[in-house]
Amino acid sequence: MGCDGGTIPRRDELVRKKKKPEQKDKDSELSFRWRHCSLTQQPLQPPIVACGLGRLYNKDAVIEALLDKTNLPETAQHIKNLKDIRELKLTPNPAFKPSAEKGDAYIDRQTAPYICPVIGLEMNGKFRFAFLWSCGCVVSERALKEVKTQVCHKCQQPFTVEDVIILNGTAEDAELMQKRLEIRQARLKAEKKSRNEEKRKMKTNSTLTSGDLNKTDEQEGSPSSTSSLPVQDKPLPSKSTSKINGTKLNGATKRPTTTELEDPLFKKVKNSYSVAKDPSASEVYKSLFTSHQKAHQQTKAHWITYNPFYN
Repeated sequence: MGCDGGTIPRRDELVRKKKKPEQKDKDSELSFRWRHCSLTQQPLQPPIVACGLGRLYNKDAVIEALLDKTNLPETAQHIKNLKDIRELKLTPNPAFKPSAEKGDAYIDRQTAPYICPVIGLEMNGKFRFAFLWSCGCVVSERALKEVKTQVCHKCQQPFTVEDVIILNGTAEDAELMQKRLEIRQARLKAEKKSRNEEKRKMKTNSTLTSGDLNKTDEQEGSPSSTSSLPVQDKPLPSKSTSKINGTKLNGATKRPTTTELEDPLFKKVKNSYSVAKDPSASEVYKSLFTSHQKAHQQTKAHWITYNPFYN
């Protein structure tokens, strides 16, 4: 009944069974997700960014994917521009020593390059971490639960519940992050709409004020406002010129009125005008003319006056 040599075969050796699917190593999978980019599967290098669903990326890889939109996978279709990601403010782990991974060497998966700045937990995948969308600081979920506050523990910037995003969460966490993402987008749209309405109101108010000023100017210059005053036709200026005291005056042919004669410009061209009697002229200016009392004491020629004393 047996095979050669007296061996007895077992059932699993004679009957073919379905092979069980290979089970993933959860520890290695978690460490891979926390240390590699979700787009390119390359090791994470600063600057490190995260999306609204809590996935980690290299910033350079996201920029290249946005420039060439065909490279975006289905899991990253929600990233339309750089506003949909946030650069993370990570706290380095002083006990972490980077080393090249070798096939025949032991790889320590427990140590991580970053830790929680509040309680010092390592960000290796065993502990849940989250970041704040308002400032980008990364802290552990345990620190957020133990120290309940609406201010960031690291930079003291205020945040809301919708700003808390869990990194590399479960499927339930992904659904919650999707809802928070929609709430943030709706809030941003409402804020943008209110800002545009305020700008539109300011523009309309400025145009109304300028229109009122123009209306008042038109009303002041309109003939209805001056209807009570007698309308007189202004005489057209003639081409003839008149000479007064050796100076030419271009103007109308009619004689100047008494109010025009009182003007200092008309007084200066009259024969009775004298610089020495002008109260608005200074003494220094008056001393330049021969009508001043100092001119009688002049013995030498002066280059300003018209009395050169040639004789």
